[in-house]
Amino acid sequence: MTITVTVEEPARRLRMPAALSYAFRPMFLAAGSWAILSLVLWLSVFLGYMQLPTRFDPLAWHIHEMLFGFVMAAVAGFLLTAIPNWTNRLPVRGYPLALLTGLWLLGRIVCLISIGLPAWLAVVADLSFPVVLLAVAAREIIAGRNWRNLPMTAPIAVFIVADLLMHLESLGFAVPSGLGWRLGLAAPILLISVIGGRIIPSFTRNWLFKRHSARLPATHGAVDMAALGFLHGGLILWAAFPDLRFAGVLLIIAAALNAWRLARWAGGVTWAEPLLFILHVGYAWVVIGVVLLGLSVLGAGVPVASAIHALTAGAIATMILAVMPRVTLGHTGRDLTANRATVAIFVLINAAAISRVCASWHTDDMMILLGLSATCWIAAFGLFEIVYGPMLLMQQPARSGPSR
Repeated sequence: MTITVTVEEPARRLRMPAALSYAFRPMFLAAGSWAILSLVLWLSVFLGYMQLPTRFDPLAWHIHEMLFGFVMAAVAGFLLTAIPNWTNRLPVRGYPLALLTGLWLLGRIVCLISIGLPAWLAVVADLSFPVVLLAVAAREIIAGRNWRNLPMTAPIAVFIVADLLMHLESLGFAVPSGLGWRLGLAAPILLISVIGGRIIPSFTRNWLFKRHSARLPATHGAVDMAALGFLHGGLILWAAFPDLRFAGVLLIIAAALNAWRLARWAGGVTWAEPLLFILHVGYAWVVIGVVLLGLSVLGAGVPVASAIHALTAGAIATMILAVMPRVTLGHTGRDLTANRATVAIFVLINAAAISRVCASWHTDDMMILLGLSATCWIAAFGLFEIVYGPMLLMQQPARSGPSR
């Protein structure tokens, strides 16, 4: 599959701020900023320095804001940037994009101060962003008659249900404990498994073909279908029945199949191009997280927190920080090459994930590892904001070219 990145039309011709010319601009900025701020707030609560005026308990707020604040912003930026390439329609921009960004910000505010608001108001305000995002994405795909990519809206629908369940549980409704955040975790992993299965082998094939490599990624086939089927089924079953041993068996099989799938993409020969190699690393975290989760369900002595953070700080955060620089560079007319600062971002986010996963195993050194993980996390996203923030806020000369 050939994927072409078309550089956006200069915002000055459209008479709008550059930051509102394409969804990746405000949404990637929001994702990076909230990744830092929400973690700082959580650490302040965790260490006893403050309390948050929210209806969520502190841990639930941390989980909620990572999934429905940080991750949702990145997902929105990616999808609304990719959809015009899928449909050949104009992107969402200007006032509609400003409204969507405002709804995301409104959700963060009301969840932070929800204890002082009517419960229904906080729920409606928070859900407004994913609901409008789903409506906009579905409208654009349907209007472009791009039926192949309509299933890409399904994870957004799962996010909406998951978000609602977390609110209902916080309000004391009789919903299965933890079902909301488990579904909220499954949604981006499902999205990574599908989108990653498209872009990683495609970008790798293009890069290797230009270098006349004899080894190219395998084409999509039965291995990919089986890997997706077991992964999706295992995650959904785990979300609904987290202690079901059969779910653990499905997850172990899914991890093996996805490891096989990843090996077929020839990632080992891409180490010379960090902007490409990091995509393979991000998908490797999916395999690690899923096998840890399966072992945890089967009672093999694996802390469930290590599995959860392998999927979140590992797979999700690494893939987000792999995609955001690539999209930013490609859509602002720059070369798709990682500079030293970008490589540092990749190293830092993986160090954060490794430290956080290890913290669940080494209780004696937990606080040191947690501190190291938090420091690396904040440094990774802070460096992203410093390096890529100006690119996201300012217009660049337009040109077009194929992505790698």
